[in-house]
Parts: sequence; C-alpha cells; structure tokens
Amino acid sequence: MEQTHPLPHPFLTEAHETYRSQLRRFVQKECEPYIDTWERAGELPRALQRKAAEAGVLGIGFPEEYGGSGDNDPFFQLIMAEELARAGSGGLLASLVSHRIGSPPVAALGTHEQKERFLRPVLEGHKIAALAITEPDGGSDVASLRTTARREGDYYLVNGSKTFITSGMRADCVTVAVRTGEGGMNGVSLLAVEAGTPGFTRTPLEKMGWWCSDTATLYFEDCRVPVANLIGDENRGFKAIMKNFNNERLMLAAQAWAFGQVCHEESLAYARQRHTFGKPLITRQVIRHKLVDMKMQLDAVKAQLDLLCWQVGGGYSQVAEICLLKNLATSTLERVAGEAVQIFGGAGYLRGAKVERIFRETKVLSIGGGATEIMKDLAARQLGY
Repeated sequence: MEQTHPLPHPFLTEAHETYRSQLRRFVQKECEPYIDTWERAGELPRALQRKAAEAGVLGIGFPEEYGGSGDNDPFFQLIMAEELARAGSGGLLASLVSHRIGSPPVAALGTHEQKERFLRPVLEGHKIAALAITEPDGGSDVASLRTTARREGDYYLVNGSKTFITSGMRADCVTVAVRTGEGGMNGVSLLAVEAGTPGFTRTPLEKMGWWCSDTATLYFEDCRVPVANLIGDENRGFKAIMKNFNNERLMLAAQAWAFGQVCHEESLAYARQRHTFGKPLITRQVIRHKLVDMKMQLDAVKAQLDLLCWQVGGGYSQVAEICLLKNLATSTLERVAGEAVQIFGGAGYLRGAKVERIFRETKVLSIGGGATEIMKDLAARQLGY
C-alpha cells in the first residue's frame, strides 16, 4: 500500500515547501507546454529568463543586495533542480540556470561595479551568463588551458577558443578562464567577456540531447577586454574555478537524481494505465520488480544527496564525497532511464515521451563538470589513496 502521508523531511522547512510550490506552478505554466517547441528551435526564448526571475528561479544562493535570495541553503538549489526536472528536459535546466556556473565567480570575487554590471541584470532576468573553461584540446585539465590574455595598457588581448559552452550562443556575458601568467594553475585568471566585443565570435554545436540548450564553441582573436573586467586577482583564478566545480558537481548529482525520479514516476503511471493481455502492466511481477529496483537505487542516491547538502550548507567542502555522489547519481540515472524506456516499450522510443528525452540526455551528466574517470581519480587523491 502506498504511503499517503509522507514522513516529515529532517532538513526541509515550510519555507522550502513554499518555494517548491512556487516553482512547480512556474514549470507547469511556463515550461511544460512549450518544451517540444523549444527543443525544435534549439534554444529557450529570452523572455523565459524574466519569468524565471519573477518565480524565484534565478536568485537562489546569490547576494540579496544584487537581486538574489540571500540564502545559500543548498536545499533550495536541490528543490529547484527537482522541480525544473519535472518538465523532462535537461536542456531547459542547463540553459535556464547557466548563470549558476557563470555568475558565482562574479558574486564571490567581483567588485561592486562588476556585480552591478554582470550579476544584477542576470539575476533580474534581463541578461544571460555563461562559463567558458573547456577548450578543444582539453576538458578537465584546467591547469593546462591555452587561451591567453596578454596585458596591453588598459586591456587584455585574448586569443584562443572554448567549446561545449552552455548558453554559449545567447550569453550576454561569459566568464572566461584565461592564461595570464606562467604555466600550470598559478597562471590562470578569470575575465568577463561581453557579447559584441570585437574579436569574440561563436558557432553553435549540434548535440545528442539538451536540444533546447544553445551550446557553442567560442573564438577569441585579438579580443580586447578591459582590465576592469578581471574577476578577482590576476593569476589567482584557479582556486575560484575549483570551488565553482564543487557546487556544480553537487547540483549535477541533484539533476541526475531528479531526472531519475521523473523516469520512475512516468514509468509507474504508464504501467498502471497500459494494458497487455487483458491486464494492467503493473500486475506483471517483472514490471513491479523493475519499478522497485528503480526506487531502491534512487532512494539510496537521495539519502546521500540530502546528507551532503546538509554538510555543504554547514560549511564543509566534502570534495571527495561530492565526486563519488556525482558518479553514483549519474550511473543510477543511466540504469533507471534505460529501464523506463524498457517499461514503455515502443512508446518510450518515440519523440515526445519524457523518458525518451531523458534517456538521450543521461550521458552528458556523467561527462559535464568532470567526467566519471576524473571524479574517481580526484576522489582517490582527496582520500589519500
């Protein structure tokens, strides 16, 4: 028998549940009816950013004085991932909140003027932010990046390229990792590069999934960026990037769990509605066992996710644990999404089904923010192995 009155959550308050209801209304009204249209268009409408800001999607975890919520509680971010995932589109979640990886360095290290220029308009939904670290010649090896920024008076002359950049085509401001000094981690800096800057061009990338998320390769050819756009100290950007990665990986794990939940819920509803050989699919023992296995695996991920959100909210970095959770959550999603498509049968192979889209998009979560193999090695080093 189903549990009709769930037990209270040990870490969630009434404020969390109010926020959940607010986001659910936003997703149901402003997102779900239009996902297929946006997928075909290859991008989200810019007007959605303003609606998202009004719904409280964009400001979570950012300073209140610049338009944010002022609350850095990871559980609000977890709820945001869970509710946005209900639309069944990883591209929606990735592109709508691409500022969650593009803007934290500005919020943490930027001057008051930089926050007014590059942070406030993003949190208010007027502009779009992105992060550019990955290069064509290397992904997770940030210390070896080759895009250079050479100082010439009041400007940096930027040359190089970045790829796999989420919101790369629409972004008004991109936080770009550049080499300003010696080789290795000590020569890396962060620059805010604005759209329209001479020498800055971009081309779109076609992908397996995340169709409504505009992904791009960025090119910098003698791109003149004002020194005033340097975020933090010169040659001190590596630490900020690593700190940014930690939160990104935790939220990628949250997304993986949330999309797994959608697969389970969709599969359960379909198994109850679908009849084969005169009986509901749910009456077949093999189907019930699949559904139970899905729930078992997802609940295990959620238990660790809740614990780490609580620990991170308490000020503990938990680098190794987050790496391990990201791997656990993404591998679980791959299994759960595969079983969901199997339960749907032919219907799960057709465009328009949430499980079909999620199945195509599982792999990007195990690659983005640090591939599975990188996560294992980083965790091993953090644990002293």
